[in-house]
Amino acid sequence: MKKVRVGVVGVGYLGKFHAEKYAKMADVELVGVVDTNSSQAEKIAEYYNTHAYTRHHQLFGNVDAVSIAVPTPAHFDVGMDFLNHDVDVLIEKPMTTSLEEADKLIEAADAKGLILQVGHLERYNPAVVALQDIVTAPLFIESHRLSIYKDRNVDVSVVLDLMIHDIDIILNFVQSEVKSIHAAGAPVICEHVDIANARLEFENGCVANVTASRISAKNQRKIRIFQKDAYVSVDFAKQEITVIRRSDDDVEGLIPGMDIQQISFAKADALEDELTAFINAVSRREVPRVSGRVGRQALIIALSIMEQIDAAIGNYLR
Repeated sequence: MKKVRVGVVGVGYLGKFHAEKYAKMADVELVGVVDTNSSQAEKIAEYYNTHAYTRHHQLFGNVDAVSIAVPTPAHFDVGMDFLNHDVDVLIEKPMTTSLEEADKLIEAADAKGLILQVGHLERYNPAVVALQDIVTAPLFIESHRLSIYKDRNVDVSVVLDLMIHDIDIILNFVQSEVKSIHAAGAPVICEHVDIANARLEFENGCVANVTASRISAKNQRKIRIFQKDAYVSVDFAKQEITVIRRSDDDVEGLIPGMDIQQISFAKADALEDELTAFINAVSRREVPRVSGRVGRQALIIALSIMEQIDAAIGNYLR
């Protein structure tokens, strides 16, 4: 079978891992890596025995598919350039910084029958995959995604940087339109918002309380889901699920009368699974699990949250 020719644009902190995973795939030829920092491009290219470029245009005509891991404000221009040159695209989350740009990427991919996948990595976390058989009709959801400050991805707010992961997961499980949003947040260290909280109320009655911070004293990635028959807690970092249900037996334990099930998974490589899914979509011409339209749904909510927070900050500073 012919190998899929792939390139990686942007080989900083995240993009270098894309290059690593592609280089190990038997059905992929890593044609080259691109970075405006020539020394970084050359370093990664040498390590994975491929070619280094400083301009993404140099990949045109040489690749079938590409991962785009450049700074978020450049996602649209780089993504559109590749789509216009008939290249399938995996673009890191958030797909763009505006809904208009997202729509243009989707339209361009549709018009040419190209693959457009958005890098919502948590969708490939084995704990999240397992939730498909556990979560049925959520009534209340609470998520916390907290990160120790790192001097990267600060070109966008924490809503687009971190919270959008949980927005995507929540939308996938609730499967209902968002009726109202109440959001608050603040810039603390960076120019953009560093800590944010949003209450999402859905048409079906479910409520989600979502918090994200990139100035925490510790890292935490957890979500708690309450439904009629169960309380489900997920630790994304540990890849563990705890399910608590009412028991018909007189169960003695941590919570009397409750059955507690703890599910752990062997450490999996979510990025490798995500990129494998992308290559499969490219080879089979299938719509990916996290298509451009799916990425757009999370982006709509994230942008609405940001709009509320920015308006509140603006009023406060007047």
